[in-house]
Amino acid sequence: MYFETTFTPKQVAEFFSTGNFNHTYQFLDKNVEWNIVGDKVLVGKKAVMDECRLTSNYFESVTTNFKLLNVIQEENYVVINGTAEFIRDNKLLSYIAASDIYSFDDQNMLQKIDSYCIKIQ
Repeated sequence: MYFETTFTPKQVAEFFSTGNFNHTYQFLDKNVEWNIVGDKVLVGKKAVMDECRLTSNYFESVTTNFKLLNVIQEENYVVINGTAEFIRDNKLLSYIAASDIYSFDDQNMLQKIDSYCIKIQ
C-alpha cells in the first residue's frame, strides 16, 4: 500500500538541503529546474532525481555533518544556508558553506532550486 506524505515547503527544503532526498521526490514538479551555480543546470524531475541519487551514493561513502544556520520562508520561497562537513576515516575531506533558494508553486510543488556552494576546506 502506498501512502503519500504531506510536508510543508519548509520541510521539503530542509530535507533537500540535508541530503534526505527520498522525502522530496513526490514534491518535484515534472519540469523542476536545479541550478547548481557554476557547475550545471538540471531540468526535469528525472534529471534532478538522478543527480540526487548520485549525491546520495557519495553521502553513503562518507560521514556527513550538516548544520542549517538559517531557514527563511516567505510566501512560495524558502531560503536555507548552512555548512557541511564530509569525513572519511576520521579525516575531514571537505568543508563547505552553502545556500539554497527554493521556489514552490501554489500546490507546494518544487519548481526551481538555486544552489550555491563554496568549498572552505
